[in-house]
Amino acid sequence: MDTKKEKTGWFARLKNGLSKSRVNIIGIFSGGVIDDDFMEELEFQLISSDVGVETSAKIIEELKDQIKLKGLKNQDQVKEALRDVIETRLKPCEKKPDLESHHPAVWMMCGVNGAGKTTSIGKLAKYFANENKSVLLAAGDTFRAAAREQLEIWGERNKIEVIAQEKGDPASVAFDAICSGKRRGTDVVMVDTAGRLPTQSNLMNELARIRKVQGKALEGAPHEVILVLDGTNGQNALMQVKSFDEVAQLTGLIITKLDGTAKGGVLLALAAMREDPLPIYFIGVGEKIDDLQTFNAREFANALVGIEN
Repeated sequence: MDTKKEKTGWFARLKNGLSKSRVNIIGIFSGGVIDDDFMEELEFQLISSDVGVETSAKIIEELKDQIKLKGLKNQDQVKEALRDVIETRLKPCEKKPDLESHHPAVWMMCGVNGAGKTTSIGKLAKYFANENKSVLLAAGDTFRAAAREQLEIWGERNKIEVIAQEKGDPASVAFDAICSGKRRGTDVVMVDTAGRLPTQSNLMNELARIRKVQGKALEGAPHEVILVLDGTNGQNALMQVKSFDEVAQLTGLIITKLDGTAKGGVLLALAAMREDPLPIYFIGVGEKIDDLQTFNAREFANALVGIEN
């Protein structure tokens, strides 16, 4: 496989996925003067791309400092400086998953219905397989009738076994899968959980119980608690992160559906939520099994402002 061609294809899909945000942002880089009106319009477009009011204001201040410090004269230079500011803000979220410290490494997956959680599990399974890791899937979403079947389809595609129960308790499914993974020497155990809204207190409380039971099956588990976020949700994603983090103690994020309808600026808002930003392990730009890729701050910043990688 031509790796360079594959990478170029991925960047093209990423640019297309961020088109809604990019068109708004690069549209004001038309070669005019860099004045207060230009900076005000740029700030408005950042806000429109779901970067958030406070974060947009900080980005503009940082950009003004760069313009003054480096004596930038034209909009092409300013665009590159904007890319650099965005990259710097996103860089703390760039982290490669640790698959070596624990055996098995237990990943607990959570999110709201429709975010692409179960599909992301299937794509992750392929990623782990490409890393030469053995994988076991736990069908812990016992609320949605088709969830187990959907996970089993992904398991068949990747030649990976799925631990499931017809009418089992989701915590029990997770416990059994981790114990099975320990016995087999499996590298990664992924635990699916039911999609739930932060307002569903009973399901959120159950999420905490599922998390606790995993620690009984294997001390320290789960080692990763991943929230899958729909990239089209915009600022609503911040509320989801806060709610799920309080219940399940999140360790990382996956952003899906950056497919042309998303306002990709929300990643900057997520990065600014706390001093130690949650890692964004993967982003997804399509439905194909290889359309989930590790997050790269430079690539994302380039795609967002319309600079070739």
